[in-house]
Amino acid sequence: MDREIDSKISRAKWIRRFAMIAALILIIAAITIWGPGWIRPSVHRSRIRTARVDLGPIQTSITSTGTVVPEFEQVISSPIDARVIRILKRPGDSLSIGMPIVELDVSASRLVLEKADQSISLKQNQQARNRLELSQSLIRLQSQMEIKRLELQSLEARVGQNQKLFDDGLVSEDDVRRAELEANKARTELKQLKDSIENSELTAKAQLEGLAMEMAILQKERAAAERELNLATAKSDRNGVLTWVVAEEGSTLRKGDIIARIADLRSFRVDATVSDVHAGMLKAGMPAEVKIGDTASLTGRIDTILPTIENGIMAFQIGLDDKTSHLLRSNLRVDVLIITGRKETALRLKKGPALMGGGTREAFVIRGNVAVRTPVRLGLASFDTVEVEQGLMDGDEAIISDVSDIEHLKEVSIK
Repeated sequence: MDREIDSKISRAKWIRRFAMIAALILIIAAITIWGPGWIRPSVHRSRIRTARVDLGPIQTSITSTGTVVPEFEQVISSPIDARVIRILKRPGDSLSIGMPIVELDVSASRLVLEKADQSISLKQNQQARNRLELSQSLIRLQSQMEIKRLELQSLEARVGQNQKLFDDGLVSEDDVRRAELEANKARTELKQLKDSIENSELTAKAQLEGLAMEMAILQKERAAAERELNLATAKSDRNGVLTWVVAEEGSTLRKGDIIARIADLRSFRVDATVSDVHAGMLKAGMPAEVKIGDTASLTGRIDTILPTIENGIMAFQIGLDDKTSHLLRSNLRVDVLIITGRKETALRLKKGPALMGGGTREAFVIRGNVAVRTPVRLGLASFDTVEVEQGLMDGDEAIISDVSDIEHLKEVSIK
């Protein structure tokens, strides 16, 4: 027959059952509390880059590239057809004013100069002869005029005497008329001599002015020949550095061919290029920033925008505020930022693959040991920072490295 179960055994079973239920509850609670931490995706801090939001100025810019070049560069061209006899200086040599660079064969130019000197001498001789001939002609005419004046005085006296004798009845009327006719003839001849002297003087003046003009032309031709002869020695007219020179002695140069280039390495500018999609935004006078290396930079402004566009590229020149900076080197490649907008005070965050461009984006903001996906709105973007218009506060830390592998998550643990 059935026996009643001992109360101790029953109590022990109840205690075991209660312990199992309690253990199960504890396990479920532990999983509920600590489980999400055990199964939550995580990244190691060493694998991400972060940046903190700060407050400061920000500016928008167009990014381009440029090359540092000397602000002043002189090109020396051959003034004549000549042959290179000797190259006196080589690229890299320092030059001072008046220092010869290349010696050219100038025998043809010397002949031209000598011919000009001979032409001037002949013209001076012709001027002297013409002055002498004109002077003698004037002296002869003036002597004839003086003789004719004396003759006229004598004839006028005879007319007076004949008129008095005619009044006394001693000479006939024909004698009086004959004397008056001879006097009138002398007056006419005297007037002709005066006119001849005036015409001779005008002719002499015109001839001498013509000879003077011819002399001036010859002197200009001689000066041009002498200038070409002086330029043919290819001298430097400024202090600088020779950057290029004709390479071979004995080579032939045509008039206008480049002999040498001289750069003044005491001051520089930047020649930059940018895509023509920005053509409508660029204007002379816009501020610019020139990045030299990772940390150094110089400020300046757009001086000149070249009018032509080649292969979708437009070129412009930047005048630097510090043209003589020790950071500048000829032909140094630099990054150029053309400033198109600026805010003096804005929330800023360093650029990174996770935060590029503008508009609304998702950013992972670090809260303690967790990175929480947070919508943010970005505004102005400079070369290395971006403006945060909404979603973050000053001092917030956000992941700026690539987050493509966790961008679908709402949050991720940071180890």
